[in-house]
Amino acid sequence: MEHDTFRDARRGLNPHPCPFEKAILAHCCTCALAVRLSISERETVACESAPARETCARLRAELRQNSLFALKVPPGTPLPHAKEMKVMCGGLSGLQQEVEPADEVADVHALVAAALAKFGSLEALPYSRIMPAVAAFEARRRRS
Repeated sequence: MEHDTFRDARRGLNPHPCPFEKAILAHCCTCALAVRLSISERETVACESAPARETCARLRAELRQNSLFALKVPPGTPLPHAKEMKVMCGGLSGLQQEVEPADEVADVHALVAAALAKFGSLEALPYSRIMPAVAAFEARRRRS
């Protein structure tokens, strides 16, 4: 399936994509509200809850904004895929360590709810302590 055709089909089938879709598809995390959908031979992830999706989108934006220095990216510059994965996977992993240390992010929705309960708001999260996990995250290498 051509990329433009896939993108159009994705918009029709999944009008509410999960903000952490790439991280979920890369097996960096899971979420109780995530619904996997198949389009041809590809997958997409939707979110069952509009309020949760909005909160996660805000969290992703905050993680991205706070990661710019750590990733050596000027503000306003689009992030390449590898750096976007560092933001999502590393950011969620770092947040998990600040909320309740664990080896993996088992449920993004529960993690965000626990972070909001502990820190009060997304803006109050300890981004300076989360950023080392963003900088340290390395995606799996492709098999050759």
